[in-house]
Amino acid sequence: MKKQLLLSTFICLVINFTYGQKKADDVIKKLDSQTEAYSMIAQNIWDLAEMGYQEEKSAALLQQTLSDAGFTIKTGVAAIPTAFIAEYGSGSPIIGIMGEYDALPGLSQQAIAEKKSAGKAAGHACGHHLFGTASTAAAIATKDWMAANKTKGTIRFYGTPAEEGGSGKVYMVREGLFDDVDVALHWHPSSQNAASAGAALANKSAKFRFYGVSSHAAAAPQMGRSALDGVEAMNVMVNMLREHVPEKARIHYVITDGGKAPNVVPDFAEVYYYARHNTRDVVIDIFDRIVKAAEGAAMGTGTTMDYEMIGGTHELLPNLTLQKVMHDNLSKIGGVNYNPEEKIFADKIAISLGQKGADLNTAKNIQPYKTEAKAFGSTDVGDVSFTVPTVGMGAATWVPGTSAHSWQAVAAGGMTIGKKGMMVAAKTLTLTAIDLLKNKDLVAKAKAEFIEKRGADFTYIPLLGNRAPALDYRK
Repeated sequence: MKKQLLLSTFICLVINFTYGQKKADDVIKKLDSQTEAYSMIAQNIWDLAEMGYQEEKSAALLQQTLSDAGFTIKTGVAAIPTAFIAEYGSGSPIIGIMGEYDALPGLSQQAIAEKKSAGKAAGHACGHHLFGTASTAAAIATKDWMAANKTKGTIRFYGTPAEEGGSGKVYMVREGLFDDVDVALHWHPSSQNAASAGAALANKSAKFRFYGVSSHAAAAPQMGRSALDGVEAMNVMVNMLREHVPEKARIHYVITDGGKAPNVVPDFAEVYYYARHNTRDVVIDIFDRIVKAAEGAAMGTGTTMDYEMIGGTHELLPNLTLQKVMHDNLSKIGGVNYNPEEKIFADKIAISLGQKGADLNTAKNIQPYKTEAKAFGSTDVGDVSFTVPTVGMGAATWVPGTSAHSWQAVAAGGMTIGKKGMMVAAKTLTLTAIDLLKNKDLVAKAKAEFIEKRGADFTYIPLLGNRAPALDYRK
């Protein structure tokens, strides 16, 4: 803890060294000068690798950084100890910037170009250490511009934990914490630079728990009722269900507890399920059918079953008015240039991915602007996007061709390649926030598009229901 406080003090001194920043170019120059300081923050969070709802030290470091920069901090919001809001300014427009900082279990990796565990329980395989840090940098840079220009308005940083399956933002949306926001900004680590219209799959997840009767598996099997049989019977039925759901649906599961010894009929077993699709209505239907399969499995195996909702997120609602502005700002900033050492690292990573070498142009260039996108994953940003006009982007923090949730993503995120992409995002978010603070007509136009697409009579209903935050879902 002492080491972390010393690091925070050093970073604070660097970040708060300021000069006149009335022009956006001045803000970008200052961000360039702070690259090392923000890289240290990101590296610290990468080293911590704290999983969802366990990000105590990571959240504290970002809170301290924002507090030292003049933000007012509210901690423990939405009944989540690691969720927080940092705010500067007053009045409208209110610009929200989201930041994540949770790691993924089972993906520990050193910052080297070969698969080698760092000996931890988790790793930042989705780059959220970069996400939270870049968003913090953007919030502070925007605040500095506001102060230099005496601009009215509010910049609000949302510290959003447990994006990876914990649906942290959903609880914050449910508590009304985004209700007064005019526009929300976000970004995500990627293998390329792009600010086209985004998409995400709606998602419902739950842990299904089966309860049976234990007995000696050889001497008295007739006296037992296997909870694992219940899990396996459920899995068989759900796998049959795959033939009878829409083509774009996705269903995944892992058996998280299947018993402890083969010669003991297990009296408890658990399986963790995800259901996804482009639209939440289809997800709700698929999930209800999964529940029916679980009920049937329990009946057929003489066991009982209950389930706990873990997460639930809406699909992403794009806002083209905002998206074009962010794309233009990303184009001004430009992509990532690799130095010789980074190129060697990138080529090794590319070879591990089955490529001949790294495509450095993909990291350097900005992808063409598109008004439509395919959805592959899920994010709780979706719920925010149905509450307030929302815009996002991706920056090349990983070697081109790298997939999220891979050891290659962890490795690149722990060295300079990741930090370079992080600063591209910080600068782009900052320019976009400044545009919104300067142009009320832009905000009004984004709101009009938002209401038209969402529907004026839309009522927000969280897919995870009224359950309390699943604070122990990673334990």
